[in-house]
Amino acid sequence: MEVMKIVYEGKTKKVLLNEENGEYFLFFKDSATGENGVFDPGFNTVGGSVSGKGRIGLAISKYFFELMEANGIPTHYLDANLDQCLMKVRSVTVPKLEFVLRYFTAGSICRRFSLEKGIPFNSPYLEVTLKDDAQGDPPISERICLMKDLLKEGEYNRVLDVLVKSGDVLRKELKKFGLTLIDFKLEFGFDENRKIYIADEITPDIWRVQDETGNIPNQIDCAKIILNKIVTKSK
Repeated sequence: MEVMKIVYEGKTKKVLLNEENGEYFLFFKDSATGENGVFDPGFNTVGGSVSGKGRIGLAISKYFFELMEANGIPTHYLDANLDQCLMKVRSVTVPKLEFVLRYFTAGSICRRFSLEKGIPFNSPYLEVTLKDDAQGDPPISERICLMKDLLKEGEYNRVLDVLVKSGDVLRKELKKFGLTLIDFKLEFGFDENRKIYIADEITPDIWRVQDETGNIPNQIDCAKIILNKIVTKSK
């Protein structure tokens, strides 16, 4: 840790660079998004800190990144050190974009369009948003992404194709755990050849789910459920 340089610090993670060998890592923090002590993955502010959250989040990310790789979906994940809350990742360029897939109405889409919660989409509803807290993470079109040089020609739809495939894998696996995937968001990175990789994390911080009783657990409670399922499955 002593040779690590902080390249970027977000709400729930730090991007670190080992200056001796050029390797990149994500450090998973114990902070959680929400507001006024209420945790919610849809918020852009830190709602508080939960001891052990970072380690649990890393364990869950490790599991789902490896699952994505096993299903032929490239990710930036390389290795994980749970004791240090560090995930080794490949060096990729990550535009300030989030790619959102919705199976049911929830959260911001209900507020924006005065929709009831829980309405199913006949086919997944796809959105791309600009990561900009001051602007409230507004939806962004392909044309504006090109104008701002966030993506190259054709990449907008290529990433959305990977998003849909990722959703199929994630939805199927969570269903095995007794959870119905409502919506989720992913970040993507590009290598020097513009190959696409899932970046950042795959944890309850990036999705909403509903359990078999109809309850929508917050990301803290959901992480405990998922970790227990993963541990049980590995035995």
